[in-house]
Amino acid sequence: MNISDYKRVRSKYKVTPGSTVDLSALPTAETGEFKKKKQAVKALKKFRKELAELQSRFYAWDKKAMLIVLQGMDTAGKDGTIKHVMRGVNPQGVTVTSFKVPSAEELAHDFLWRIHKATPRRGMIGIFNRSHYEDVLVVRVHNLVPPDVWSRRYDQINAFEKHLTENGVIILKFFLHISKEEQARRLQARLDTPDKRWKFNKGDLKERALWDDYMAAYTDAVQKCSTEYAPWYIIPSDVKWYRNYVVGQIITETLHELNPQYPEPEEGLDDVVIV
Repeated sequence: MNISDYKRVRSKYKVTPGSTVDLSALPTAETGEFKKKKQAVKALKKFRKELAELQSRFYAWDKKAMLIVLQGMDTAGKDGTIKHVMRGVNPQGVTVTSFKVPSAEELAHDFLWRIHKATPRRGMIGIFNRSHYEDVLVVRVHNLVPPDVWSRRYDQINAFEKHLTENGVIILKFFLHISKEEQARRLQARLDTPDKRWKFNKGDLKERALWDDYMAAYTDAVQKCSTEYAPWYIIPSDVKWYRNYVVGQIITETLHELNPQYPEPEEGLDDVVIV
């Protein structure tokens, strides 16, 4: 695949700022140009090798940071994406933050306080497993704050992300889009597989019953908060290996375009003798 093919794949899943999104009309089970899993796995391995080299240069370059946001319904594959795409990178240069129910201290601050603390410093790739978008998703669906509060948060999120990008943070946001039918299969698999049963929570079924409410909330989030400086990508995620391939491709291509370089070594090293 050449550079134009990479950009074609990336543009296919990017949410154009200001566009209308209909999640029900978007595919969840694509496999792209791949007819077999092993073809995509081979391509992903190539990306991982490139990603490891690029991340090493990005870390040493130390001029920008990268923030990767992963959102999706339960079982969409946030953990799996991190595991399969980021395998092989230097863990010293990557942080993963999973946002759970806010603590009492976090609730005493504005909703972005805990998020800003977790953003990556220059040279680092930070991954958010769930994120500040929970405050226009679960908070909205469960009526945890009044509509006039959560409805203002889209503009606040856009302003926050613009602030980050103006200060050297590259933001990539991925909505892992699965079908309700695929979620049912994955939840059943958790029940049926002994070493996965620990992942099953009866609360997942209560959230599943609110599927339509979540789809409405996700639709608003990606429509209102996909910008040129912090775009959303809607990734078909019923097929896990294709999901991993597309996310890996977009991250790798973004780093390629940055073209980070190792810093120049200090002068006079050719004369150094180690004794």
